[in-house]
Amino acid sequence: MRHHWLFLGACGWMLLILMFVSKFISFRATDDSGERAGGQSWTMSGPKVVKPVGVSSSQKQTPKPSHPPTEVHAVADWQSVIDKRIELLSAVCKNNSLRNVTHVSISKFILDRIFVCDKRKILFCQTPKVGNTQWKKVLIVLNGAFPTVEKIPENLVHDHEKNGLPRLSSLSPQEITHRLTTYFKFFIVRDPFERLISAFKDKFVKNPRFEPWYKHDIAPVIIRKYRKSHHVSDLAASGLHFEDFVRYLGDVDGRQRIDRQFGEPIIHWVTYAELCAPCEIHYNVVGHHETLEQDVPYILKAAGIEELVSYPAIPRGITHYNRSKVEHYFSGISKRDIRRLYARYQGDFHLFGYPSPDFLLS
Repeated sequence: MRHHWLFLGACGWMLLILMFVSKFISFRATDDSGERAGGQSWTMSGPKVVKPVGVSSSQKQTPKPSHPPTEVHAVADWQSVIDKRIELLSAVCKNNSLRNVTHVSISKFILDRIFVCDKRKILFCQTPKVGNTQWKKVLIVLNGAFPTVEKIPENLVHDHEKNGLPRLSSLSPQEITHRLTTYFKFFIVRDPFERLISAFKDKFVKNPRFEPWYKHDIAPVIIRKYRKSHHVSDLAASGLHFEDFVRYLGDVDGRQRIDRQFGEPIIHWVTYAELCAPCEIHYNVVGHHETLEQDVPYILKAAGIEELVSYPAIPRGITHYNRSKVEHYFSGISKRDIRRLYARYQGDFHLFGYPSPDFLLS
């Protein structure tokens, strides 16, 4: 009897073991097949980084499922960002109430700002204090003068006699029209007030490229006219204050008279409208300094040059809008002077979607 119960117990244990093994095999089979099915779309051809390319709405296609969904959304989103910028620009250009601060005639001054790359059919409009040095390097490489942007000497980039970058103004009217209507065209913008701060620091404080005429010629003229109290003997010692600079820029007639003393409008603080005529010239892309990390690969791809040249590395944090810096520079400046300055640059704020600086105006 005892052997009988032992036999039944052993059979029970064997039955339990067989049931467990059967369940385990079934579970692993299901898990393995699920892993393979889910992995195909990600690993069959390897994960791809999709770079945006400018296409018309009729050319847009549904993204292929082999691309990672997050990257596909990023590309689609950035294409829509570029489209919305152009739509906003077009709408503001049609706003007659802003016409006097958004529309200009296409003069030689503007054509001088536009650089030409005939090899790749590209036009780039220069907007100083918005990282233009790096885009000039890209065009210099594309024109064949240097193999990479890293090989270009810094002092050559802005030497327009030697850098191999022809200006649109150097061509015949027929050649200009042909390029304006058929080439890929782009330029970069930045928050207008932050750009003015950058120009002030670069030309009147740091002056890294050693352009002494800003401090020694232009600054004293501005101080004499716009500083509320000054002594001639103190002009060189005190230097230009940002408040002097703001008053000069906000006085349209006075600024024009001063600029004429030095030949032509000073490009480092001329409005984007006056530099690039975005309401008269139909640009393919308007990049923003604040989103340069996304705009750079987009522009390289849209222009068809992403395999030919690399954009210089973008230092971390350099493109971020710094409101505290803007508040610091404008602290102590009268609301009247700030409002006059805003009136001068409001076209740039509206054309490119920058919010009006109400924290300074009210």
